[in-house]
Amino acid sequence: MMIHIALTTGEPAGIGPEISVKAASEFLDQYDDVTIHLIGDQSLLTTSDDRLIIEHQALSEPISPGQLNCKNARYVIATLDHAIDGCVSGIYDAMVTAPVQKSIIAESGMTFTGHTEYLAQRCHTSLVVMMLCGKPIFKSDLLPEELRVALVTTHMPLKDVASHLSIGLIQKTIQIIDRDLKEKFNIAKPCIYVTGLNPHAGESGHMGREEIDTIIPALEQLRANGFNVIGPLPGDTIFSPSNLKNADVILAMSHDQGLAPFKFATFGDGVNVTLGLPIIRTSVDHGTALSIAGKGLADSSSMIAALELARNMARNKRGTSSS
Repeated sequence: MMIHIALTTGEPAGIGPEISVKAASEFLDQYDDVTIHLIGDQSLLTTSDDRLIIEHQALSEPISPGQLNCKNARYVIATLDHAIDGCVSGIYDAMVTAPVQKSIIAESGMTFTGHTEYLAQRCHTSLVVMMLCGKPIFKSDLLPEELRVALVTTHMPLKDVASHLSIGLIQKTIQIIDRDLKEKFNIAKPCIYVTGLNPHAGESGHMGREEIDTIIPALEQLRANGFNVIGPLPGDTIFSPSNLKNADVILAMSHDQGLAPFKFATFGDGVNVTLGLPIIRTSVDHGTALSIAGKGLADSSSMIAALELARNMARNKRGTSSS
């Protein structure tokens, strides 16, 4: 059965349109069970493949590569709405997003803090989880074939993280991860390794009480309900080879605690996945790269990886739904 993937081409003045066409063309050469729908202005996109379909959304104004124009902010949002609506209605099996420029959308007067938050709002989902997946660039038998890192908190000042954590938030985050790894990654009993917040995971309260008061109680209750959770473990040792081999995902309390080691290990090939949505969404793990837009220098490897993961998740979800 053919899988239909919507690919939103992102900020038109960035590298999004370029890497979307390049990655989609290369991807379709590898897989014959996928049709990709490029969502964007047809003047920015070219295709000669019957399985690479342009879903035209008109630019508000013509673009110059590398030159942002806030008048095209509504165009960017329209491409997202088209993909989301198509996924919700079942026209598309998954959506993949090229990078957008959050600042230019905000300057246009629209409220937009990022793809993840916008998708949650449009899908009427109260809590979603950011997870990054990628194959380590260091080839070693000590490392897993794929590294997955999820986050309890995402884009907030570090000084606010501790006060934001709660037993409920940690438990709901793990429940979302567990469900989606089962349904969309075909992992029967996910093993989730969890970091502490403080150095040495608090060292029995001598370096902070968040582990004692919040994280440990959350994990103990989940374990009592059958969840396979390990931790809390110190952030500076949780990424050891033995832990990485055993963990299906590592859950970090804050953005850089999880993503700094992840990006060191996978740089350029990581994929951002939004868990907890009723639809499948993956994305590249980089920005709009305005300085190289239109110069033919953009690397499409992260986009190819995002397409591959979206395909695999869609196939797994269909298998789960039919079983």
